Amino acid sequence: MSTPGMPLQAALIPDCTKPEAHHAAYKSAKTNDTIFVCIARHGRHWKVQLDALASSKPIVPEQAVRVLQSAAEALVAAGTVTNANVGADYISMWPIETEEKAREIAAAFHAALHGLQQLYVAVPSQRGTT
Repeated sequence: MSTPGMPLQAALIPDCTKPEAHHAAYKSAKTNDTIFVCIARHGRHWKVQLDALASSKPIVPEQAVRVLQSAAEALVAAGTVTNANVGADYISMWPIETEEKAREIAAAFHAALHGLQQLYVAVPSQRGTT
């Protein structure tokens, strides 16, 4: 069982392959004021999506985004994903071979982005120093 506003475990990441599932999951994230995360099937492969704008909390600073970008680049270098877009408010990665791997990646990036966001809120002296 998940607690609203907390990172999701891999098994709880919503499958948003169908548009109505995507809409419902995004609406739930907005309602719970949390970062949106999902996986979606694209042909034979999977895609991971995160959107920090679903939350009203501040966007993480550039130095924190670099940590996420580095992790995404490692996934590309390893051949786990071919494409990765990482920004302060949005992450997407594809294609991913299996649903299980997509869930694992989505959960890890959701937890990381959530943690960086919480740290940014808790340490206000870091604001404006990007």
